[in-house]
Amino acid sequence: MKRREFVKGVAGSLSATFLLPAAARALSLIKSPVRTNRLRPPGAVPEEIFAGKCIRCGRCVEVCPYRSISLLDIRAGVYAGTPIIAAEEIPCYLCMKCVEVCPTGTLLKIRQEETRMGIAIVNRHLCYTWQSFTICRTCFDVCPYKEQAITLDQLRPIIVEDRCVGCGLCTHACPVTAEDGQKAINIEPIHAWERVRW
Repeated sequence: MKRREFVKGVAGSLSATFLLPAAARALSLIKSPVRTNRLRPPGAVPEEIFAGKCIRCGRCVEVCPYRSISLLDIRAGVYAGTPIIAAEEIPCYLCMKCVEVCPTGTLLKIRQEETRMGIAIVNRHLCYTWQSFTICRTCFDVCPYKEQAITLDQLRPIIVEDRCVGCGLCTHACPVTAEDGQKAINIEPIHAWERVRW
């Protein structure tokens, strides 16, 4: 009995040492890089088919006048070479040039107001206006769809979910940054937000 327990223990240790990290590495190679404040450009097809449809030509990066779009490096696994926007660093200014040059339809030719990259979420625990009634209208002032995508309720920002395009201008401009790097207003990718809601 002791020998069997010993063999079981050794087998468990080996699997924990070699198999689980290998499985975790394999999963990280196919895990989508799209997450809070990491968004696809306007008109992006669903993430489930994005990596298979994008040919990694880089035209969207080249045409972006604001340098909002960058290509993911090799650490992104199967998503390497695909475009991403880091909203808190350089948001999307909705010029829509990227959708015009995409040769494969990975970025669909949509109008500015049809863009749905994500949805802004206000963290009321970090937001100055929600916490202390300090007057801060930064997110409201920079929004290209103020009074439509974002409104003010006693100077506190309220996001209108079905009108927010997820450009990240509000996140980029927000003066509050927590220790973990989160802003008082962040952009959640639209596909992730839909899963949370439903």
